[in-house]
Amino acid sequence: MLRSRAKLSVRRVFHFPKYANIFIIPANSDYLYAMGLIASLPEIEKQKDSVFVMHEKSEKLIPLHKHSKGQLSYVEGGIAYITIEHRTYVVPAKHYFWIPAGIYHILRIGYSATVLRSLYYYAHDDGADPYYGKLGIYPASDLLIQMINYTERWDGRHVTRKDDNFEFLIALKNILPQFDNKSLPIVLPITDNEQMQRIVKYLEKNMSERLTINDVSSRFNISERTLSRLFQSNMQMTFLQYVKTIRMVKAIEMLLKTQKPIGEIAFDVGYVTISSFSDAFHEFTHARPSDFRRS
Repeated sequence: MLRSRAKLSVRRVFHFPKYANIFIIPANSDYLYAMGLIASLPEIEKQKDSVFVMHEKSEKLIPLHKHSKGQLSYVEGGIAYITIEHRTYVVPAKHYFWIPAGIYHILRIGYSATVLRSLYYYAHDDGADPYYGKLGIYPASDLLIQMINYTERWDGRHVTRKDDNFEFLIALKNILPQFDNKSLPIVLPITDNEQMQRIVKYLEKNMSERLTINDVSSRFNISERTLSRLFQSNMQMTFLQYVKTIRMVKAIEMLLKTQKPIGEIAFDVGYVTISSFSDAFHEFTHARPSDFRRS
């Protein structure tokens, strides 16, 4: 579905019952490149009232894990993917995300040029605002970018109340709910239904073609009504919503990873005109394709 140097599958992962049927981590994959960060995960937990700062600058796959702190991460370049339960959330460049404390997740940085700047925050005051209790993905303002970049001086360190600049990190956390941003709704559901996996694979392979529910249901020898129900029950979205989502995710990847003209990208993901592609892209990312690539 989403490809990086590590080829991922949607069949199975570690033996966590709640998270079965998410990913296989193949041999010789980015898992091997992530060992440095994986080894650092226990360090995050050592001081529960601190902020742990980590600025990563390479392509990685971080397997299923959780921590007792909330995670604020800014994707400076490239693209990242967060998988929670049976959903993968797409985080493009110049966006940030908040993962609440205690949430199992898989994090994949899907492009070698990706820079991920992360702050792991104490959770004792998370009840102060509903913001801290839910996953959110948002476009980053210039102010927030500058504040997060400033924290690089503490890379690899715990910062506590004993440190002179702890108030700066407190202010950074407290200001998050005040940004007037709507969470970015780019979500790819994952299913363990084998019939749906075959249908999804077909859609991904043929997204440049005209995909209608009539044609796809005929190809798989089921009725349109049955196909519609399969998407609603397994993906919690309609057939058309899913097709549009996979097209937008692919477009984001191509804008970031290639130098293809925008018109060619539009055609590759199934749009006949640049204007219709641009409108759909803006609906998903709140940016035009040309502006998104420049950023």
